[in-house]
Amino acid sequence: MVKVGSSSLTTASGGIDEQRVDALVDALGGLATGGREVVLVSSGAIAAGLAPLRLPRRPRDLATQQAAASVGQGLLIGRYTAGFARHGLTVGQILLTVDDVTRRAHYRNAYRTLRKLLDLGALPIVNENDTVATEEIRFGDNDRLAALVAALVDADLLVLLSDVDALYTGSPSDPSSRKISYVGDDSDLEGISIAAPGKSGVGTGGMVTKVEAARIATGFGIPVVLTAAPQAGAVLAGEEVGTLFRAAEHRPAARLFWLAHATAPRGRLHLDPGAVAAVVARRKSLLPAGITAVDGSFAAGDPVDLVDAGSGAPVARGLVNYDAVELPALLGRSTPELAAALGPGYEREVVHRDDLVLL
Repeated sequence: MVKVGSSSLTTASGGIDEQRVDALVDALGGLATGGREVVLVSSGAIAAGLAPLRLPRRPRDLATQQAAASVGQGLLIGRYTAGFARHGLTVGQILLTVDDVTRRAHYRNAYRTLRKLLDLGALPIVNENDTVATEEIRFGDNDRLAALVAALVDADLLVLLSDVDALYTGSPSDPSSRKISYVGDDSDLEGISIAAPGKSGVGTGGMVTKVEAARIATGFGIPVVLTAAPQAGAVLAGEEVGTLFRAAEHRPAARLFWLAHATAPRGRLHLDPGAVAAVVARRKSLLPAGITAVDGSFAAGDPVDLVDAGSGAPVARGLVNYDAVELPALLGRSTPELAAALGPGYEREVVHRDDLVLL
C-alpha cells in the first residue's frame, strides 16, 4: 500500500510533473509485475487542475477546489493509465468520500471492489472524491484515507511518500533537528514537534497527519514507512530508508478497528464516574443507570461516543441499542426496574461490551 502526496507529483505552480509520476510508476510497476499486490492512494487531483484552469495557487473555497479536482482527476488518472501501461498493467480508479468508509455497508462495498480489482490483476488507484465531498464529509488529507484502506485490504506494509525523507525531531530545515529512523511506540515521539507544515503549498497534509495515519495502521498490525517520494524504489526493495513505525503485535478485530477509526459518531452519551470505571477499567457494557445526559440525533445501531461527564473527554465509542429519543426517559434507572416498568425489551444494555472500543 503506497500513498503519495500532491507535492510529490506536481510542480509548485500546479500541473503534473511527468518525471516524478513516471519515477513512481516505475517503482510500483516493477513491484506489481513481480507478483506483489499494489494499491496506490494518490493525491494530486486539485493540484493537477490548477494550471489548466489558470489558477495561480490552491483555492481556499470548496467550489473552486471541486472544479479544479474535476479537471485534474482526469489528467492524473490519464497519466497513471499511460504510465502503468508501459509495464503491461491496467489501473482502476476508486474515488471515496468519508461516507464510503464510515458506513459499514459502504465499507464492505469498497473492499469488494478493491479485492476484485486485485484478483483481476489490476492496480487500484484511490483518491478522495474531491468533486462531490463537502466540508462535512471530507477527509481533508489522504493520509488517514490511506491508513483505513490499508486496513481494509489487509496490507502487509503502508508506505507514506512525502516531500520529506523521514520524521525529524523538529523542522527538517532546522540544523538542530535529528532524524528518527525507528518508532516503536508513542514514547518515541515524546518531546518532538510533528506539526510542521509541508513546503509546497499544494498539499493539505502535514507531518502530524502522517504520524496519525501511522498510528492507525500500526494499531491494526501494519508496519509503516515514511520517506520521500524519490526513495520509493529503495523502500519497496527493502532498503532501510526513512522512518519505520513498528506494527502492534496484537491486531484488533476488524469490526472494532472500523468502529474506532472509520466511524463518525452520531451522538454523545455522558457517563458518571461509576460508568466510566465500569466501561474503561472493567470492560463492562454500558447500562442506562450510568448515563447522565444524551446529545445528538441517532438511531439504534449508530456509533456514539461515550464521554466522561466530568472532563468532557470521549473514553470509548460504541454502537448504541436505542434511538436518541428513547434514552432520556431511561437515564439513571436500573435494567431490572426498566424491565418491570416497560417490559423485558428494556432490560438490554445501552451499548454492549462486544460493540464497544476504548479510545
